[in-house]
Amino acid sequence: MPTGVAIRDVREQLFDAAERVLLRDGPSGLTSRAVTTEAGCAKGVLHRHFADFDAFLAELVLDRVARIDHQAAALRDSAGTGTVADHLTGALTDLFGSVAVAIVGLVTSRDELRARLRRTTPTGIPVLTEAAAMIASYLAAERELGRVAADADIDALAPTLIGTGHLLFADRKGASPEADAVRKVVTAVISGVVRETPR
Repeated sequence: MPTGVAIRDVREQLFDAAERVLLRDGPSGLTSRAVTTEAGCAKGVLHRHFADFDAFLAELVLDRVARIDHQAAALRDSAGTGTVADHLTGALTDLFGSVAVAIVGLVTSRDELRARLRRTTPTGIPVLTEAAAMIASYLAAERELGRVAADADIDALAPTLIGTGHLLFADRKGASPEADAVRKVVTAVISGVVRETPR
């Protein structure tokens, strides 16, 4: 078997374990020992595949950012169908109902991790920056179709929606907000620029 396949399997196993630890115990509980214990492997396995723990965490964040790229393509492809509010509500729920909120906490709590990530994301907070770009791209597609006003300030709307979504989902220990609560704030943010007739 090619070594790349085996390494990818180990990487995914470790990333998935880190995600579970992060969701359960928060950024302070995420240690190399906690990850390898959760993954059911020896601690040395992590260090065979990554230079150090912060290198592992940086790769974890970048892997999760890549998932946003896939979500962004699907969201942009949905332009012109359904309603803008429903698509944005779904996108925010999918994004923040996942590990994204915990990743943001991880990035903001570890100086070395932030320094490493600055090499690829020089401004903003990884995950939130890509999420805002995803929303902006979608709104631009809807604007091209005439469902969002031509003069809509997409560069202001996208981060506003991301910030609002982040606040709604930020309580890691509490229940996630209901879809109606997310839709309510989405509708409030976009109410002046949407030019569609909801079905």
